Amino acid sequence: MCLGVPGRILDVREGDLRYGHVAFGGVVRDVCLEYVPEAGEGDWVIVHVGFAISRIDEAEAARVFSYLEEIGDLGELGRRPDGRTA
Repeated sequence: MCLGVPGRILDVREGDLRYGHVAFGGVVRDVCLEYVPEAGEGDWVIVHVGFAISRIDEAEAARVFSYLEEIGDLGELGRRPDGRTA
């Protein structure tokens, strides 16, 4: 199953492509931010295969983490945004 996972943008780097570090629970990844030009540092985004595809608010991110926890699919993230572990 392919899922989009919520993450919080830690920083944004402008260049040929717009990239940023995004935190997913306890994991930080490099993510392409080209499809969400309105998103900035501190914003929540849905990330699918390394690309942020939409901007969401913190409440929606928490809801998605709850669903992922419920189906046992937090995997390597292992931690919800509120700091609880799976």
